Amino acid sequence: MREERPYGREPGSSSTWWIFALIVTLLGGAAALYYFWPRSEPPAKPAPAVAQPAPQAPAEPAIRHPIEGPAPEASKGLPTLENSDSMMREALSSLIGVKPFTDLVYPSGLVRRIVATVDNLPRETAPARMLPWQPVPGTFLAIGGEGSGDETVIAARNAARYDPYVRVVLALDTRALVRRYIDSYPLFQQAYEQLGYPGKYFNDRLIEAIDDLLAAPELPAPPKLVQPKVRYTFADPELEALSAGQKLMIRVGHENELKLKAKLREIRAEILAAQPR
Repeated sequence: MREERPYGREPGSSSTWWIFALIVTLLGGAAALYYFWPRSEPPAKPAPAVAQPAPQAPAEPAIRHPIEGPAPEASKGLPTLENSDSMMREALSSLIGVKPFTDLVYPSGLVRRIVATVDNLPRETAPARMLPWQPVPGTFLAIGGEGSGDETVIAARNAARYDPYVRVVLALDTRALVRRYIDSYPLFQQAYEQLGYPGKYFNDRLIEAIDDLLAAPELPAPPKLVQPKVRYTFADPELEALSAGQKLMIRVGHENELKLKAKLREIRAEILAAQPR
């Protein structure tokens, strides 16, 4: 019967071939799947955080408010700091008048006095011995207090003691004043450095002092006072903590303070206009 089927094969041999073919196919398919099937990458580990340096504040310029130098002819005619009183007396007398100068201004050590006062006004105290002006006449006036049943305050008429000084300041020709200041600036700069600020710029300190005065509080009513010892002090701790210049602005009285601030703004603007373009 087998020989009647010329293409027949042994049953065992045929089964083995198909099994072998199936195994090869499966292995090939598995290999293809392994190599060509898209695989997800393992999540990347986050890079360690690198601390960023804190942003640096821009360096403050060495000179914030430069002014143009004096005219060459003015610079050549400047005296030494030690011999500058005669020039300063003449300059100030021409600006405010001979009598007001004689009555209100110290005639000696003027440049050094002005520089020291400008430096001290934004501070806690401004020693009277270094002021360029004569002491305000009369005594400090207060009302109320013990025996009156009222709180002690600055008397309204106390402001009148400062009126002569305020009138002189208001009468100043702002442009002429600043021009004289610029022409004499090397003397002010020298005095400032000798005061203990080598390498510092006096005009910057002048602008700081003006800004401090302009920031003085404007009180609509006289402030309350206390007298712990001989001198009166402000009852409000915030007022007592003000700079020497700001306390002075309060003592001159509300109306005088507003007038002086208007003049100071004029002077400040004129000084800043003198900055080199």
